[in-house]
Amino acid sequence: MATENEELENIELREDLPTERLANARHELGEHNGVNMSIEVSDTFVFKNPENMGKAFLGEIGPETGTYIYSRHYNPTVLNFSHQLAAIEGTETAYCTSSGMAAISSVLLELCKNGGHVVAAECLYGSTYALLNNFLPEKCNITTVFVDITKHEDVKKAIVKGKTNVLYFESISNPTLVVADIPELSKIAHEKGVKVVVDNTFTPLILSPAKLGADVVVHSLTKYFSGGSDLIAGAICGPKEIVKPLMDWSLGPLMILGPTMNPREAYELSARLPHLSLRVKKQCNRAMKLAQRIKELDPSLGIIYPGLEGHPQHKLLDSMRNKGYGFGALISIDMVTDEKANLLMDKLENKYNFGFVAVSLGYYENLMSASGSSTSSEMDPETLKRLGITPGLIRCSIGYLGTLDQKWNQFKSAYEEMKE
Repeated sequence: MATENEELENIELREDLPTERLANARHELGEHNGVNMSIEVSDTFVFKNPENMGKAFLGEIGPETGTYIYSRHYNPTVLNFSHQLAAIEGTETAYCTSSGMAAISSVLLELCKNGGHVVAAECLYGSTYALLNNFLPEKCNITTVFVDITKHEDVKKAIVKGKTNVLYFESISNPTLVVADIPELSKIAHEKGVKVVVDNTFTPLILSPAKLGADVVVHSLTKYFSGGSDLIAGAICGPKEIVKPLMDWSLGPLMILGPTMNPREAYELSARLPHLSLRVKKQCNRAMKLAQRIKELDPSLGIIYPGLEGHPQHKLLDSMRNKGYGFGALISIDMVTDEKANLLMDKLENKYNFGFVAVSLGYYENLMSASGSSTSSEMDPETLKRLGITPGLIRCSIGYLGTLDQKWNQFKSAYEEMKE
């Protein structure tokens, strides 16, 4: 009889999991055959044959032949790390950026051009919403129509064939945790010749959007890939026909605007990839158990977690996720008012050591924030209300430090004390 580990290994082989693709990717050795890749910190590169410099600027030779010009263009360390990310996401190629927002803005500028049109999910990370709703229309004449991504007929109507360039959404929305039907949405967009860009920040390894039909996958590597809340980085994963033009000398958004990744950060992040799956699995597992216990503690409490069977898209996420992984490590708890939310977070942080009141996610400690007054504050009150982001909605990123029972007892004590 197969052991539990053997059964899991068989699942991984059948399902073509991201971890398997990463393990099969080329392992770049260091300069002197060290097991770790080297960090190439040079900003400029020497041409022993002067004629080759002109060829490089014409694109006749380049990184694929071991030729580099300038690190704002391509850097060997960043490129090696990018290849690892492409393996994880199952895309043809990838390249890294200085932040998640740099990745999102660069790919939208590449796909839309001046006068472009985007159809986007109405519930998005606040800075992404501000980019689409405020910055791009004002600065670039790129307009966006926002839709309820779960209403596919509305998505179809919003996409105008010959006008719309991009359908943009998050795999799981921030902070309402609505799950997007990636295969169906991709089908709808592709039928009208529209590219699909998915922000997979909330579900690394859990979901593989490109395998489900998306054209481009973007990440804020600041979150789970980092795991330590100690650096800012992003990534664009997709086909060469989209990623390569980002580095065009004349029109490439990454090349011209310059938000490329520092090679030291590429090395740091690459070194954390081997244990990414261990961290994500543990965080997902703990989030599931905490969500279940919170629901049992107070059935009337508004708790949102896609792993709970009562979540509207629970079955959808289960059908799309890579087996062996969970349902994400974000829980949203609706305390309705900001007074109650702040009181609960104050007790959780300052009296019971459950976690920290801070934005971001993916950290090894629990992080909590009231989204309406923080990471979603770019939206007006009417939009927040329509999306169900109440003043008391707490987004909680579940870590893995300590034990489950320890963290549960801390939460339970704080919540029961607050109710008293």
